[in-house]
Amino acid sequence: MSARELVVLGTASQAPTRTRNHNGYLLRWDAASTVGSARPASAGLLFDPGEGTQRQMLFAGVAASAVTRICLTHMHGDHCLGVPGVVQRLSLDEVLHPVHAHFPASGQEHFTRLRYATSYRERADLREHPHDRDGVVARDELGTLEVRRLEHPVEAFGYRLVEPDGRRMLPDALVRAGITGPRVRELQTRGELDGVRLEEVSVPRPGQVFAFVMDTRLCDGVYALAEGADMLVIEATFLHEDADLAHAFGHLTARQAAAVAAECGVRTLVLTHFSQRYTEPERFAAEAREVFDGELVVAEDLMRIPVPPRIVVPAGRSGR
Repeated sequence: MSARELVVLGTASQAPTRTRNHNGYLLRWDAASTVGSARPASAGLLFDPGEGTQRQMLFAGVAASAVTRICLTHMHGDHCLGVPGVVQRLSLDEVLHPVHAHFPASGQEHFTRLRYATSYRERADLREHPHDRDGVVARDELGTLEVRRLEHPVEAFGYRLVEPDGRRMLPDALVRAGITGPRVRELQTRGELDGVRLEEVSVPRPGQVFAFVMDTRLCDGVYALAEGADMLVIEATFLHEDADLAHAFGHLTARQAAAVAAECGVRTLVLTHFSQRYTEPERFAAEAREVFDGELVVAEDLMRIPVPPRIVVPAGRSGR
């Protein structure tokens, strides 16, 4: 199992189909490990759980305990009707760690109704974090979680997870310098030890970036979220032949999504949130390929998509 991967739980827009469940995406994201570090922490960010997400998690082999954050882009049903089942499952399974819920502040009433849709014994520690503007909504050892406003008929925000830049230790260089065991951590903390500078036994490790963009027209927020992303998960509800419909309902076409990825230097592009009017997924890939030549995935339910490997910075060069 990849330490960083996207588990696709559903890919349909508005209504599920026989082959596509409502939206749902779990991002597994571990903390970057380095020589001498403690065991890294890990996170499971559950994005836009639509109806049926709890069952899709079962099919995908994802336990409720894997979820550490629930991130909602907006309060349309195909992006949040799975919240009651997931929240109640957290309590049923007696998940011990806190789970943080992020959502637009304008949807507070809806979230409260979803959280307490039925009677149950609430045992999980679910902490609400409504937001109403662009900016950082969470920061921990795994990275910084940011939101940017999107353009949709209801208030909507996309998410961007940014890992801090760091350094990758070079085992051979450490041995030559005579620094091993706990002294590696001491060097990382102090920056210099016994005349050995950190830069002499390590190379830059650029932080990875994950971006999640759902229901929106093209707007500044889309580009801000996608810029330099190692993986961009983005809606492609319509094909470009229906661009007028996409704009009218606040959505993107596959070509628009792919053009954003190309302009922003995205490494892996994941298209999803498909209208049920289309029955040939390959058409989305063909349209995207007209403008994007990077790694492309047309998402299907229960796919596991690894975040691309880190960019390796050779010794003597700076990070991006």
